[in-house]
Amino acid sequence: QLDRTFSSVNSLDGTSGRFRTKTYARVGLMGNPSDGFHGKTLSVTIRNFWASAELWESAQLRLLPHPLFDPSTFSGLADLHFIGRREGYYGGTRLLMATCKRFQELCTSRGIALPSKNFTLRYDTNIPRQVGLAGSSAIVNSVFQALMKFFNLSEEHIPLERQPSFILSVESELGIQAGLQDRVVQVYQGLVFMDFDAQHMKEKGYGRYERLSRSAFDWLSSLPFFIAYEADPSDSGKIHSNVRARWDAGESEVVSAMKTFGELASKARAAIESKDHGALADLMDQNFNLRRKIYGDACLGAKNLQMVELCRRCNCAVKFPGSGGAVLGLCRSEEANDPMHKVQEALEAENFVFCPLDLVMPE
Repeated sequence: QLDRTFSSVNSLDGTSGRFRTKTYARVGLMGNPSDGFHGKTLSVTIRNFWASAELWESAQLRLLPHPLFDPSTFSGLADLHFIGRREGYYGGTRLLMATCKRFQELCTSRGIALPSKNFTLRYDTNIPRQVGLAGSSAIVNSVFQALMKFFNLSEEHIPLERQPSFILSVESELGIQAGLQDRVVQVYQGLVFMDFDAQHMKEKGYGRYERLSRSAFDWLSSLPFFIAYEADPSDSGKIHSNVRARWDAGESEVVSAMKTFGELASKARAAIESKDHGALADLMDQNFNLRRKIYGDACLGAKNLQMVELCRRCNCAVKFPGSGGAVLGLCRSEEANDPMHKVQEALEAENFVFCPLDLVMPE
């Protein structure tokens, strides 16, 4: 679709020397949201949703708007209203510009002299907006990786463990509130365990990041995981959380909860490595129960809680894969030929989108 949309651009610039990158969406398996509070998390990338970037040399530096997500022409006010309500006022072009700006600053700070050449850059994505699947960071990472390729840079120039912090810095510049978890798993890819220990981060500037084994990933991939999310998440009913302020004030309940989230992540890692389906499901439910206790129902939102309740009625463990707007489910039953059928029917009957997960890990 995009190749046809930009066919005139392609004919002007030619097709040689193109650099294409792809970043997958992720689901937080356990421990979130403690990544923003010096906790531990376990996360995995999914093939279902992705963002990509394509970059090629050109006379001038050009950032191409996406025809769907960065529209400037509408059929009328009703069309403008529909797109504005669904997509918001901020498309992906600002992510491209901010990434390029911060990339220049990063290279300057590290003493990397970039050759004087320009490029044209475009992006694409199918990650649903506003459902907590790390869509913005996927775009930023894809652009960053394309810039690395274009300027022939490697991990020797910008170490892998420092790349997630760079991606977070781009989003922070745009006022996007986030933690490091999404950026780490999207840079490392696959099944990744993260420890954001405060002392280690203070000394090194990054956490302890480890991609788990292929055998652990393969077993996890065999489980009946799914996500569900709102078809129209623009009005989720959520209110702003005060957990950060309570953490900053040293409130014991919040400090203790973030420590517990981290412990759940460590237990989930052990459950995966010992291939314990039931234990992993129980830990998912504990993760959500603690989040609900600390954040409160008003913050979590009525639609999110409805999805959780529907999943639990169908004997599925469930938690948030991210900030809300979607739920991550795991069917407890392995006996049925189609363990997801019942929960899929229940969710779709209430107009939620249901999607079995296809986990992905690099070879």
